[in-house]
Amino acid sequence: MSRSAATIVGGSLIGVSKRTIVEFSFMLAVPTMLAASGLELVKGHSALAGHYTPLAVGFVVSFVTAIIAIKSFLGYIKKHDFAAFGWYRIVLAVVYFLVFLR
Repeated sequence: MSRSAATIVGGSLIGVSKRTIVEFSFMLAVPTMLAASGLELVKGHSALAGHYTPLAVGFVVSFVTAIIAIKSFLGYIKKHDFAAFGWYRIVLAVVYFLVFLR
């Protein structure tokens, strides 16, 4: 189970609204992503020497894409429940089992 699934299921069980759960889940990801990115930057700083422009472009594109994805997901959950995501994970697990673990 992922971090986001755990927060969404936990929030649903205690009666928190869908929008609040999803916003909390995304906000919970921010320190985790910052820490992971910071560690990778520290570990790979010598490989980055002089290559700051591609890094900056990648950061900006990733940030904009993430904002679009979050806004889209929040718009989706206003009208739908989480059932599609539950079924998606079940189907994905079965496909993974059949392809890689059989």
